[in-house]
Amino acid sequence: MSLRVFNTLNRKKEVFKPLDRGKVRMYVCGPTVYDSCHIGHARSVIVFDVIARYLKEIGYKVIYVRNFTDVDDKIIDKANQLGIDSTAVAERFIKEFYDDMDALNVERATIEPKATDHITQIIQFIEKLIEGGFAYRVEGDVYFSVEKFEEYGKLSGRKLDEMEAGARIDIDERKSNPFDFVLWKSAKPGEPHWESPWGMGRPGWHIECSAMSSEYLGATFDIHGGGKDLCFPHHENEIAQSESISGKPFVKYWIHNGFVNINQEKMSKSLGNFLMIKDILKTYHPEVVRLFLLSNHYRSHVDFTEKAMDESRKRLDKIYAFFARVEEKIGSVSDRNIEPGDCWQQFCEAMDDDFNSALGIGVIFDTVRTVNRMLDQYENRGSEQLYSYQLKKTIQDALADIRRTGNILGILLEKPTVYFDKQQTQGLEQKSVDPTMIAKMVEERNAARKAKNWKKADQIRDQLADMDVILEDRPDGTVWKINN
Repeated sequence: MSLRVFNTLNRKKEVFKPLDRGKVRMYVCGPTVYDSCHIGHARSVIVFDVIARYLKEIGYKVIYVRNFTDVDDKIIDKANQLGIDSTAVAERFIKEFYDDMDALNVERATIEPKATDHITQIIQFIEKLIEGGFAYRVEGDVYFSVEKFEEYGKLSGRKLDEMEAGARIDIDERKSNPFDFVLWKSAKPGEPHWESPWGMGRPGWHIECSAMSSEYLGATFDIHGGGKDLCFPHHENEIAQSESISGKPFVKYWIHNGFVNINQEKMSKSLGNFLMIKDILKTYHPEVVRLFLLSNHYRSHVDFTEKAMDESRKRLDKIYAFFARVEEKIGSVSDRNIEPGDCWQQFCEAMDDDFNSALGIGVIFDTVRTVNRMLDQYENRGSEQLYSYQLKKTIQDALADIRRTGNILGILLEKPTVYFDKQQTQGLEQKSVDPTMIAKMVEERNAARKAKNWKKADQIRDQLADMDVILEDRPDGTVWKINN
């Protein structure tokens, strides 16, 4: 089965054929660095992180560009609030972005350019638009004339004569058309600025992505991605700018991910329900966050709730518990030097269907259930120590496949003991539980059981249960864990 992707431009799935054989050039809009990243940012970055990983895995050389918008009205406003330079604001939140994404196991893009490092390219781009009659100057500002680009609206499906200005478009009587957008803004006192043919000023938002993508990927490239909210006007404006200059298609495949809602409400500052990544990671393991965000198809919306996150944690626990069981019975397994099997093939079939990570994750759990049943049947015969060569090989192949899928999804990267230790520590911190006290209570319960004081033993167990501590009595002793 060939890889097929849903192309927003044509509103259908298409067989993926890059412009250059064996090579994929991809640009994804990065953050405007004026604040900490929220869960919506995480979804977009993780979605395209997985797409890039999968494309590499199936043999493509991927040139992945993800930018930073480090000059913008929001950054300037934040700098004024904090009483510091706008450059300092941008650098502070770029660092935070990396801290968050490193914690979430996100791989770095091939190139991660900043707008302020490409002012020369941006000015040259604007000059070409003016020369071609697609842009016009009003005092120290420069605007793109949307009416000069006949196909304006082809990505979003909107038509100029049907759109109403005012909702998301700044009204400026100096514009020829209300939907004309700024390419260059004249400088205001105290704002960052650069010299240009139109006077001191700074670039508009849309022009930076056109300039930087063409700088690193050429006039036409394979994939452009971002959240659905960027489809209009940002990506629509990128197309207009870029194709007006080149006369060629700007992008072959447009890919847009869905939103993250919070408890069935759209995430917005007015509702005060923005969830920052750094805060979420205080409660949930990074792989739990990734599993949650990838358990729905990337084009669908996802609803962030405590119940959904707890369900993702339990699902991840099951896989790591499976790893631990296999290691206990047949030893550790590496995915190296083991030929891919059925699980991997089915996972790839899911990913080839428009990067369907949700279906791919389902394949993982089906494989875990199948192998667990095999282990159960073997152990029920009383020969758990005498696993046959064929059974061991079957289990090793399945486990290797699961780890391969984890490498694409950015999960299942830890040893079971390390993973559960982190979960335990996180649970203790969340519930403010003293592990020394728990250990002492467990010891007292064991002593009570040894003395056959079942009443006292049960009382201690109930006390621990009230503290969300779960006990498991094993032949080699009692172990405990926090019920997160």
